Amino acid sequence: MKRIVSTLAWKKTYLEIIDQTQLPLREKYLRLKTIDDVWGAIRFLKIRGAPAIGLAAAYGLLLAAKQFRGKSEEFIQYLSEKTLYLRECRPTARNLFYGLERVLKTAENSGDVLTAISRMERECARLVKEDLICSHRIGAHGLALIKNGMRILTHCNAGALATAGGVTALALFYAAKSAGREILVYVDETRPVLQGARLTCWELMKAEISHILICDNMAGYLMAQKKVDAVVVGADRICRNGDTANKIGTYPLAVLARYHRIPFYIAAPISTIDFSLENGGQIPIEERAAREIIQCGNSAIAPKSTRVYNP
Repeated sequence: MKRIVSTLAWKKTYLEIIDQTQLPLREKYLRLKTIDDVWGAIRFLKIRGAPAIGLAAAYGLLLAAKQFRGKSEEFIQYLSEKTLYLRECRPTARNLFYGLERVLKTAENSGDVLTAISRMERECARLVKEDLICSHRIGAHGLALIKNGMRILTHCNAGALATAGGVTALALFYAAKSAGREILVYVDETRPVLQGARLTCWELMKAEISHILICDNMAGYLMAQKKVDAVVVGADRICRNGDTANKIGTYPLAVLARYHRIPFYIAAPISTIDFSLENGGQIPIEERAAREIIQCGNSAIAPKSTRVYNP
């Protein structure tokens, strides 16, 4: 199936991304020219989705390398510091760490600065290619789970916008579409910043896949009414015991699915697996800004003084 959108593209001197905070109202592309541009784009969700932010971070480190003006013997230390800086912007997603580790290791195993930069650029391109291959394989493996006429619930956005332009959890839906199987996708709106409503519905509309948007708190009712045959979501990080972190709201879906005996599937690339962590209790969970909850767009939906917890 053709690519729905180009989430990011390397243009030799800058990284071009689609600004996901503007969707679905308009398709606006940004040019990220510095590591600070990349940090801000990741932190403030202009680019999001575990695989996509891993790729963006890798290119952010490459941009920093291209702007290095110090002594050659200081280059690796400089990159190590920039790596730590980028790791701080979204600590939950394993892919961010994975991309940075790959590119930094490439630089460490190179000789002079110019050679290192050239190899880093090739490594970034390799990461993009691997991401697209993984997307295809996720769809191919997951297709066996999708039967004609199935009604599937998904949460957040694990599609083309969360990758280099391939897909993760939504790969199963796109594969089903290509195979001629009719499915219906229930899309959680995904509070607080509505990635399901804004992004997943936008993607499914472009792919011409039948879908229905629901509020997050409607999922249990749908399951009780026997209107959901399976749940498919992506992941930010998977521990070696299988514990998984994904967008807030995924856990109650898993509990509901277990109670109603509905299959619950995680679809993610191997770069999302963190073999260094034994279980989910060790996954760092970021806490985001209060404004994501007390505002919707530019409109206040709660008093400004309201205390907020936003993991």
